[in-house]
Amino acid sequence: MENYKIAVIPGDGIGPEVISEGVKLLKTIEELDKELSFTISEFPWSCGYYKENGKMAEDGFMDVLKDYDAIYLGAIGSPDVPDHISLRDLLFKIRKGFDEYVNLRPIKLLKGAPCPLKTVKNTADVDMVVVRENSEGEYSGVGARLNEGKSNEVVLQTGVFSKVGTERIIRYAYELARKEKKTLTSISKGNALNYSMVYWDETFKRIGGEYPDVETHTCLVDAACMFFVKEPSRFEIIVTSNLFGDIITDLGAAIAGGMGLAAGANINPEKKYPSMFEPIHGSAPDIAGQGKADPFAAIWSVSQMMDHFGQNKWGEAIIQAIDDVLLEGKHIPQDLGGRASTSEAGEAVRKKLKEIFN
Repeated sequence: MENYKIAVIPGDGIGPEVISEGVKLLKTIEELDKELSFTISEFPWSCGYYKENGKMAEDGFMDVLKDYDAIYLGAIGSPDVPDHISLRDLLFKIRKGFDEYVNLRPIKLLKGAPCPLKTVKNTADVDMVVVRENSEGEYSGVGARLNEGKSNEVVLQTGVFSKVGTERIIRYAYELARKEKKTLTSISKGNALNYSMVYWDETFKRIGGEYPDVETHTCLVDAACMFFVKEPSRFEIIVTSNLFGDIITDLGAAIAGGMGLAAGANINPEKKYPSMFEPIHGSAPDIAGQGKADPFAAIWSVSQMMDHFGQNKWGEAIIQAIDDVLLEGKHIPQDLGGRASTSEAGEAVRKKLKEIFN
């Protein structure tokens, strides 16, 4: 029997509500597959923890997490805690400390999901994966604020693109494109960012020489945003920098049903450290505790976790179960135009998963 240790961090706002549905799904998988088990530990680290203790997590929390196989995160954020504290003192520490240098964002239109684009005629037109650099780039936190408060104040925010960091994310994307037999598009802005993005483009071309079997394309980020709306079918696998990936995946979520269906995986491919899986929507404090939150993104995150564990049949089945619920139309979350509560939508997915394997 395979046993996986999962550290659960429900977080703030709607995080605990949606993560609860994902944990219930893991228990359902255990019931259906006697060869799988999960050891789940929950931790209270969040903005709420910060307000009580003056820090986002306990001292040495990285040592606590390092022996887990995966981290399952809800949402972090509160209106009365600055984002630079909540993000940098917890999320960024996990991503960087565990070298989760790959951020995988699936942008896939399910058959029952709404799409705002009139040009999209079938779900196959929106089916891509964004490979976002997740450890450096524009989010490196390097910079300075000089002459603060004076008339000659200057603020510097420096993007860091190392040889190791740039090569490994691009190579990961090439490997994925080769494995999936799909095209690979690099999205950058080399015509304006004359150091970082020129280097990125050069690296993409150079490493491409090792993958003659992979069809490649390049696209400026502003043009890519236009094509996401006008012709999303041109994209299959995308590789891009930290900032650009952050932006285009939110656009991608909008064309694939909304943030309630948007999941993200922070991957350490070598599995030296745990990877982290999360819905990418925020904590939504305005609807927290009301049962209105859409759990599908959190459930999709479990699918990504199963894929990471090599349990691909479960990864695929979870997505199929979500799609079956959407197609049936009886338990649609409120953000997608339905009336189902968080727990009702989660229960509907679990029921469909049981139907698939019974």
